Amino acid sequence: MSVVPADVLPGNALAVDEPAAYAAELGPRARLWPSLAAVYRAQLSRARVARIPLLFVATFQSIGIMILMRGVVDDGAEAQAVVAGSSVLVVAFVALNLLAQYFGQLRASGGLDHYATLPVPPAAVVLGAAGAYASFTVPGTVVTAVFGCVLFGLPLAHLWILVAVIPLAGAALAGLGAALGLLAPRPELATLLGQLGMSAALLLGVLPADRMPEVVRFARDLLPSTYGVEAFARTFGPNPDWAFVLGDLAVCGFVGVVSLAVATWAYRRAAVR
Repeated sequence: MSVVPADVLPGNALAVDEPAAYAAELGPRARLWPSLAAVYRAQLSRARVARIPLLFVATFQSIGIMILMRGVVDDGAEAQAVVAGSSVLVVAFVALNLLAQYFGQLRASGGLDHYATLPVPPAAVVLGAAGAYASFTVPGTVVTAVFGCVLFGLPLAHLWILVAVIPLAGAALAGLGAALGLLAPRPELATLLGQLGMSAALLLGVLPADRMPEVVRFARDLLPSTYGVEAFARTFGPNPDWAFVLGDLAVCGFVGVVSLAVATWAYRRAAVR
């Protein structure tokens, strides 16, 4: 029986001084946009069963508020504020309230561990879930806006602005809701924070700002959905000031970027614990 030195084998396959021979080649890192699309489709399919009750509750709530306010507020600027605030309230109900509950329950049940094992960036998980929940608000927001315009006698000519208001306000509120759900230590607290946020959007967004005290107006300016409400309400006038409309939308978009970045950081923080 002959012994052949290891260093003369083809390719030096058994050489112990080259650990790279044993290193496995890793696959390419998952890109953001394909991962985001995959998470968005998964979340959309998962919540498809609850879509009809979800839309009914959010829309019925906002329409009921407008009917109650019809006998309280006057026509003009107050009616514009009520219709705009009630329409954006549909977005707040889903993107802020329900998303905070979802991420709170996901963290408590260990669902974040499942996402942590997937080769997807953290931003894709947050943005995909936020986009899926915000998508549910589109029909309800449009129905609420049309009903409010008919109820208060407001023009329907500029309802196309909802194409910008819904995603920008949805991004700001969804990022806030996701951050609340991920940072809350218990799911019950996440649910409470989501409810408080939606209540703030209701009281500060639907009620006319002219009737609020100065302190409450300051708190209203801190709410992300306020700028979506203001942008929408400005379009009901006979000659809308589009510079102010674009300014409100820009602020709403900036807050959306910041809130989604905070939610992504909160997801990383919660996933490693």
